[in-house]
Amino acid sequence: MKAVVVVFLFTSFFAAPLAAQEYTGTLQQIRESGEIRLGFRDAEPPMSYLGSDGAPQGYSVDICNEIVSALKNKTGKDLKVTYVQVSAEDRFSALTDNRIDILCGSTTQTLARREIVDFTLFTFVTGASLMSLKSANLLDFPSLAGKKVGVVKNTTTVDRLRATLVKANTDATVVELESARDALEQLRSGAIDAFSADQVVLIGLALSAEDVASFAISAGVFSFEPLALAVRRNDSDFRLVADRVIADLYRSEEIIPVYQKWMGRFASNRPPVFDTLFQLNAIPEQ
Repeated sequence: MKAVVVVFLFTSFFAAPLAAQEYTGTLQQIRESGEIRLGFRDAEPPMSYLGSDGAPQGYSVDICNEIVSALKNKTGKDLKVTYVQVSAEDRFSALTDNRIDILCGSTTQTLARREIVDFTLFTFVTGASLMSLKSANLLDFPSLAGKKVGVVKNTTTVDRLRATLVKANTDATVVELESARDALEQLRSGAIDAFSADQVVLIGLALSAEDVASFAISAGVFSFEPLALAVRRNDSDFRLVADRVIADLYRSEEIIPVYQKWMGRFASNRPPVFDTLFQLNAIPEQ
């Protein structure tokens, strides 16, 4: 009988730490607080923006909500979902300062940014492009000579735009702005002549504007922008939950309705690069 008790205690002693190890970092915090905080940008359609009802929505937000469902199943809790608005400037510090748990937006993964945060599997692929008023038709770099080109500060597009202007030998003034919403207002007023951002965001901005017919967008792109969700660095357990959800969306082809919901309005056929991403992300579970 004593031997049985000893074995039971020995097993219990080691079983408890193993169970506890399942929840570390962000997962442990979410389980203990009962809350998951989603960071979002309020004017980056169709990836992340405020809808007419004032609620966050978009392609990236939908993917994050799928991750929330997986977290509810994993923790066994009906988690409170809190949306936290962030800007291009403070979105990464919002993660490192523990104000949000995952960044749901139009964020390009870069090696320099991976020194600050970690990223999930890729969620979308796009490239930087140009938008102007249709009446101005400033949709290539030679036409921008002597013009003012707006770009949201603290984005990858800033450096890519400057480098492409130099390469094209185009003398244009780059104006760094606070948000894409500012860019639309300054385009309308003539404060800037063109605006540069991810092409998918430019299309989303134009479609969400009341004066959609006023804008023109270049068909080409001048950069490669692989988008992903950002999470805290060195938090592999939490990142794995997110990656499992993303991989399953691609593997089950449930990503297609999400894509059609947000992109189908302006792209009847998926671009080949997205279908390539589709195959790369369909990582097997076993």
